[in-house]
Amino acid sequence: MTNELRITEVLEAPLARVFSAWCDAAQMQRWFGSTDMTVPEASIDLRPGGRWRIVLRKHDGTLMAVGGEYREITPNERLRFSWQWEGSPVLTEVELGFRALDEARTELQLLHREFPAPEMRDLHVHGWRPCLARLHVYLERPGTQEPT
Repeated sequence: MTNELRITEVLEAPLARVFSAWCDAAQMQRWFGSTDMTVPEASIDLRPGGRWRIVLRKHDGTLMAVGGEYREITPNERLRFSWQWEGSPVLTEVELGFRALDEARTELQLLHREFPAPEMRDLHVHGWRPCLARLHVYLERPGTQEPT
């Protein structure tokens, strides 16, 4: 059994819009996290070696933060970054691949790897699935635009 997870989604949005949703802190605050969470803080320094950080608030008010460093950025094609929950010694890596299927649909491939145990990988599956469901809703909502 491998200690990485792979998820492929087809999003009903143009490639540039999907890529932008991952690269802009204001947009990430609108969709990132599980269904019972909000994002009161997000910061992104989108450059190789730049840092990113997201603070998640659970429905009970509990705050959790995750962050990392960008390792690779290929606009509208690939994002690769480290992933570490604050207070945890575990450092993993996320790689996102973006591919236009046509003018209105984009395939997103998420690879989250370097988990020290299958149990940790499985916990992240339960986080990524609702997070990506929220991304679907965000991208499909009429009037939702990238910041100018």
